[in-house]
Amino acid sequence: MKLTTFLLFCCATFIHAQSTHILWYDRPAEFFEETLVLGNGKVGASVFGGVAVDSMFLNDATLWSGGPVDRNMNPEAHTWLPAVREALANEDYAAADSLNKHLQGAFSQSFAPLGTMYLSFQHEKGEVKNYYRELDIEQAVSTVRYEVNGVKFQREYFISAPDSVMVIRLTSGKKGALNFDLNFKSLLKYNVSSGNEKLLASGYVPTKAEPSYRGNMPDAVVFDEKKGTRFAAQFALKHGDGKVSTTESALSLKGGTEALIFVSIATSFNGFDKDPATEGKDHMVIAKRNLKNASGKSYTDLRKAHLKDYNTFFKRVSLDLGPTDALNVPTDERLKRYAEGFEDKNLEILYFQYGRYLLISSSRTPGVPANLQGIWDPYIRPPWSSNYTININAEENYWLAETCNLSELHQSLLTFIKNVATTGAVTAHNFYGVDKGWAACHNSDIWAMSNPVGDFGKGNPVWANWNMGGTWLSTHLWEHFTFTQDTAWLRKEGYPLMKGAAEFCLAWLVVDKTHQYLLTSPSTSPENKYVTPEGYHGATFYGGTADLAMIRECFAQNIAASKKLNVDADFRRQLEAALRQLYPYQISRTGGLQEWFYDWQDEDPKHRHQSHLFGLHPGHSITPEESPTLANACRRTLEIKGDETTGWSKGWRINLWARLHDGNRAYKMYRELLRFVPPDGFEGGFKQGGGTYPNLFDAHPPFQIDGNFGGAAAVAEMLVQSDDRRTYLLPALPDAWKNGSVKGLCARGGFVIDMDWKDGRVVRVNVFSRVGGSVKLVDGYGNSWDVEVKKGESLEVAW
Repeated sequence: MKLTTFLLFCCATFIHAQSTHILWYDRPAEFFEETLVLGNGKVGASVFGGVAVDSMFLNDATLWSGGPVDRNMNPEAHTWLPAVREALANEDYAAADSLNKHLQGAFSQSFAPLGTMYLSFQHEKGEVKNYYRELDIEQAVSTVRYEVNGVKFQREYFISAPDSVMVIRLTSGKKGALNFDLNFKSLLKYNVSSGNEKLLASGYVPTKAEPSYRGNMPDAVVFDEKKGTRFAAQFALKHGDGKVSTTESALSLKGGTEALIFVSIATSFNGFDKDPATEGKDHMVIAKRNLKNASGKSYTDLRKAHLKDYNTFFKRVSLDLGPTDALNVPTDERLKRYAEGFEDKNLEILYFQYGRYLLISSSRTPGVPANLQGIWDPYIRPPWSSNYTININAEENYWLAETCNLSELHQSLLTFIKNVATTGAVTAHNFYGVDKGWAACHNSDIWAMSNPVGDFGKGNPVWANWNMGGTWLSTHLWEHFTFTQDTAWLRKEGYPLMKGAAEFCLAWLVVDKTHQYLLTSPSTSPENKYVTPEGYHGATFYGGTADLAMIRECFAQNIAASKKLNVDADFRRQLEAALRQLYPYQISRTGGLQEWFYDWQDEDPKHRHQSHLFGLHPGHSITPEESPTLANACRRTLEIKGDETTGWSKGWRINLWARLHDGNRAYKMYRELLRFVPPDGFEGGFKQGGGTYPNLFDAHPPFQIDGNFGGAAAVAEMLVQSDDRRTYLLPALPDAWKNGSVKGLCARGGFVIDMDWKDGRVVRVNVFSRVGGSVKLVDGYGNSWDVEVKKGESLEVAW
């Protein structure tokens, strides 16, 4: 069967501008990074759209290896802490690195691939013409169309949140021309049975799946039929004509014209602290119930409910960047043209809205946030275990949640923090000798693991021993409040967790005997190394700028929250005193913000992490308005690091440049984030650099979803920034976006901003207030306007 190039977009179509909401291609996907992904916030599918065989990777956000974490895996770890601190006091950094390895525990568990659904078609022999594959992110529906021997075939795919099923509608333009087999395979332990026009698959995950970066090793993946999360994947076929038959492992339709496939997926996961094998949910019953309920409805009703639910979120925000002359070509070609320097404003909008689409599609499960790959993973040992990397990546996933009007989706992370705080109280005691509050480290997983990783001393402290993950996570709680102004939530949920993070930090700080400053010891700066004047390349030190920046943010937020709630006055005073005593920011001899306690060299001055700039973004302790000297030092650091880095790091740096009000530099990096990266597969070693894959997935490489989310958040940051008193309009508008409009971006204080601009200046702004209040609007030229808006009302300002 010959697949010819899709030519229907020729002369007439080239005159039309590209879409802001459709990804489309003229051939099926070959690699995972070319698939079109769907999700309902729990179940995910990666659709290849093949002609002879259509493959769909299936995932469930709650399907992970292992089980509840052993909180007491290393109960005596903290007894090594005095020796580490003594080595640091003696400036013996090699000894400190070695001793710090005793403060390590087990690796995280891994997100698991549920399996692959295959649709194998028996088309008549002949040429395939007019192939077209798309994802419409305004509808969260994917479509495939093509012709064989003049017969038109079409498939539509979506995953419904209201009905908890995946729905596929298959049609042929000729009666009786639809012939296919449906089967399922998995890398997990599983079995398949059939009957009543249904295919039933069930299985279980490994008890252990080692991180892929540990390489080939014995027993890297271990199964135990008595342990681990169970899954069910049930498939039903609904058809008007033709004949259905079954084998032990397949459903078949012969001579059909139209058919519906329903896919119902469930797992036994029942919470981070419940054994999924013995205390789990009845996954078989759940999958069966959802399948029965959905298959009794019409396609029209299912699609209508899906669209109503999805557009509750997606339609809140719109962006227009003015006219475009970009050609209407397939999305992969579009990316290549953009990388060559061609203008494509609608691609810039599409990437922004695609980030919102991905969050809606991957983050609607309480206590289970989007992981490193969202909810889309085909590998049993995925990159970095597809876990929650909380030294930047998990947090970056949620930078867009509040600003981009998706606050409810933040709840997956916020409820997860509560779980991590539970295990983190034990981690604080066992690993750090702190009996107040909670701590979390570099990695976590669905079981809310909070301990430092490294396999009990085998890990390098440069990545294994960092312990400020809980501090960073806690800042999301206050951020959620500042946007929603939900005082009841803050009192009941947010503040107790924030206080626990602050209590740990307060107990963890030590006094620098030379200057009487408070600082952290031991400290590491995420994944970066220093070089001492003596030439030692190390990771463990004291007084890390990143640590102290996060602690500053944590303390300041707790102080503000306690005032808002009128509670804990004594604790507040302790925090205020500690905040004044923290080791201050330092500027290095290069003019950048100093990362280490001493003015040491970086092992890699262009390192992808820039954690010591946390105070600029996502924190608020450094601003161009209130601390221009420090802001300029941050600028110098970014200049030294340069713009070439990994996908997620580009996303962060765009936000940093936006906070520095440098719209043109932010835009330059945004364009580079969208640089086309050809897929070569996980096994191919990901030889290409950072950028964007054909399906708009972020290329670290490999695929990591944080770059998508960070890039989308950065667009919002270029257009609207806010603090507790002011909302900045067009604070980092690039010259390329001189005319445009945006609707639905959120600002702190419970405000929603609609705005038009022309020639780089705001001409109209509409402010809606969810709770009522006053705000000072400030534009990029220093003009300001004080406005008061009543709860539930809007105020329009002609600038």
